[in-house]
Amino acid sequence: MKKIVGAIAALVLPCLAQGQKTWPPKPAQLAQAVREYRLENEDRIVRELSEFLALPNVATDAPNIQKNAAHLMEMLEARGIETHLLPITGRGPVVFGKLISAEAKRTVIFYAHYDGQPVDPAAWTDGAPFEPVLRSAAIEAGGKRIPFPTNGANTRGAYNDDWRIYARSSSDDKSPIVALLAALDALRAKGIPLAVNLKVILEGEEEAGSPNLQKTLELHKNLLGADLLITADGPVHQSGRPLVFFGNRGDIGIEVTVYGPVRALHSGHYGNWAPNPAMELSRLLASMKDEDGRVLIPGYYDDVTALGEAEKKALAEMPENDADLKRELGIAKPEGRGKKLVELIMEPSLNVRGLRSAYVGSQAQNVVPEKAEASLEARLVKGEDPKKKFEQIASFIEKQGFFVVDHEATLEERRAHARVAKVIYEGGYRASRTPMDLPVSKAVVEVVRGAAGRDTVIMPSTGGSVPMYIFEDLGLQWIGVPIVNYDNHQHSSDENLRLGHFWRGMEIYGAILAALNW
Repeated sequence: MKKIVGAIAALVLPCLAQGQKTWPPKPAQLAQAVREYRLENEDRIVRELSEFLALPNVATDAPNIQKNAAHLMEMLEARGIETHLLPITGRGPVVFGKLISAEAKRTVIFYAHYDGQPVDPAAWTDGAPFEPVLRSAAIEAGGKRIPFPTNGANTRGAYNDDWRIYARSSSDDKSPIVALLAALDALRAKGIPLAVNLKVILEGEEEAGSPNLQKTLELHKNLLGADLLITADGPVHQSGRPLVFFGNRGDIGIEVTVYGPVRALHSGHYGNWAPNPAMELSRLLASMKDEDGRVLIPGYYDDVTALGEAEKKALAEMPENDADLKRELGIAKPEGRGKKLVELIMEPSLNVRGLRSAYVGSQAQNVVPEKAEASLEARLVKGEDPKKKFEQIASFIEKQGFFVVDHEATLEERRAHARVAKVIYEGGYRASRTPMDLPVSKAVVEVVRGAAGRDTVIMPSTGGSVPMYIFEDLGLQWIGVPIVNYDNHQHSSDENLRLGHFWRGMEIYGAILAALNW
């Protein structure tokens, strides 16, 4: 790491000192300048990303998360960014950075997270989530494993746009961090000053629900003065086109356990007599939604804040790509009663993210299980309260005839009640949305369109969840500018980054840094 950081510092710090200005840049000119720099420096950029990806970063793995934070600090300081680690007891810190430009009148915060989802190495094609692998295309498209080019930094355009890097967090969220820093390198190398002061907030707990981010930022409120926050989290639109979004859904997690006998029983001796918790849980889950996916829990849609005219207009102009997604994903009939995907993600959802009861496959046993478990999540939209949403779900379970507890059911409780369900609220947060008709909103759209094309997709809200409500509460307007490919296997095995999207992301971020003005 120190070798490549030293090389970066030698390259960009002299340009910072010169502070020379070349022209009043337009986004397209800036994109071209970043592209020229990238073509000459692909090897160095990919090596920096690969070194970062090689660091294990599961959110709950505090020692490795702290190594990631230290690595990030070196990466930022190599660019002359004043960096501070904002500590969190027993976890990785929030990494904060600041870079002031003499030319700037506005300040923009860039948010991303450096932690990643848990990994099951056995589920990865190459079996090594933290050993970056280069492939000639997506695995689904027959992409073959290929070596990283070794011809050095002077090989112009050595990397094909369709090549993909496979590793945990290759898209979510380490590559956007490297893209931002590489864009900064490009601007300096070309003598282009920043149009905005830059601050960065890089979180190490996002994949664990950001339990400490709000408290940590409130303790360091003095560092957060800014005019806008840009989040890099999430993928581009499913059409592959660039995306600017203005909202995200909230999220809560719920664990449900339904009980049967106190021990697994022989299904021949006790079947038809001993209640089967897997069947009970299946019936309960099926009662929550109709065959079209509409949630049947009373009041589930009552608190939704209606979209404004600008948001409705943006939805009407969204690309028509549902048919393509159906073919790609092997879906004959989507849920939603004919509504489009972009319409449905503006509504609350209820998802079963996992089920467990006894064994299947070669491990299957002829038993009546002792319990069945489900992991649920509800995605929330603007206007909904996370705790109220949980209470709606828990109350519905109770009305289905279950005795609801918030602890491991006791023997006495199981003897006294025909149906017992443990229902645990895992916490969550509300949705957030920035108005699309603000001057800053329009300015970001114009910069991204200027850098990446007029076909950039403008979206009122994505379906994913990022804790932007925290910044909303701190008085910051925020906008999402993701850069990674939509088919990136985010949160699952074989997570990947398409290099063409990464390169374009550098150009977009370079344009924002050097042209954003409102």
